Amino acid sequence: MKAYRCRVCSNPLFFENSVCVLCGTALGYSRGEREIVPLDSTGQYVDTSGLVWHVCRNLNLSGCTWLAPLAGGQCFSCDLTRTRPNDADLVGLENYPIAERAKRHLIAELDSLGFPLVGRNPGTGGDPVNGLAFDLLSSTHERVMIGHEDGVITIDLAESNPAYRERVRGELDEPYRTMLGHFRHEIGHYYEWQLLEVAEHPELLEQARELFGDERADYQAAVDRHYADGAPAGWAQSYLTNYATMHPYEDFAETWAHYLHICDTVETAAEYGLTAVAVAGFTRFRDLVTGVWVPLSTALNMINRSMGKEDLYPFVIPVPVLDKLDFVASLRPPA
Repeated sequence: MKAYRCRVCSNPLFFENSVCVLCGTALGYSRGEREIVPLDSTGQYVDTSGLVWHVCRNLNLSGCTWLAPLAGGQCFSCDLTRTRPNDADLVGLENYPIAERAKRHLIAELDSLGFPLVGRNPGTGGDPVNGLAFDLLSSTHERVMIGHEDGVITIDLAESNPAYRERVRGELDEPYRTMLGHFRHEIGHYYEWQLLEVAEHPELLEQARELFGDERADYQAAVDRHYADGAPAGWAQSYLTNYATMHPYEDFAETWAHYLHICDTVETAAEYGLTAVAVAGFTRFRDLVTGVWVPLSTALNMINRSMGKEDLYPFVIPVPVLDKLDFVASLRPPA
């Protein structure tokens, strides 16, 4: 994440700040400027082109600080949410803001990297066929399966609860499980669908199949096999995670998620003076991984251990995974 400062008093700000704690200025996030900007007394912001922006209507519901183009309307991020918990679902509503915060974090990073984002709502210029939408569902009364299908990403809001999430992590023997991680993984499915399949780039699709395997393999059969037999012997030599071995789709999505993990953490480290390099400064992503990410993540792991906590990045990146990360990084649109 970027290191933000109040434009009024230069006080450091965090991504979710709605008010500067030093000078009291009301704040909002301008997606177009990728900055936290001051609001006037009416809760409005006028950008350099003269457009007037307004506080998102979901500020009090989900803590959204992003600016909306219409008074009483909602921002781009909130417009991507197709389904949320109903007002009577108090547990779902309690978990809802954490999921929305992770989604805003995801969108800000994708904007930074230049990946296109189009919603499904035709009323706001979206594409109802190839656009993106999120169903943020409460499993209070029914089971919710996290996943992606034809541009719709479903998230179980129970994952916002640390105790629940940690229990599931332990049951599945996962080294890492976070709400932001879910969003990054599932958006990987969406971009594989859009950039490799819908876009009809046969050369890219063939490269993907060489690296990840043939995505046309029966998915349900792969799921059944994975949960019956587990990962193949020696899987850690070619995959990031146990889950990535299940099917080529999951290998791609896991690799995509780690690409975003690495980009975001390196950018944050650079913003706060922990490293002098930037993601865009490397021609090959693998050089960033080996030259910056591995030593940085090792240091962060040791810092966590110094605090008696688990490793921040509990993964090993073998050479075949470097090839996969390079491929995913190559899908980034040119600046």
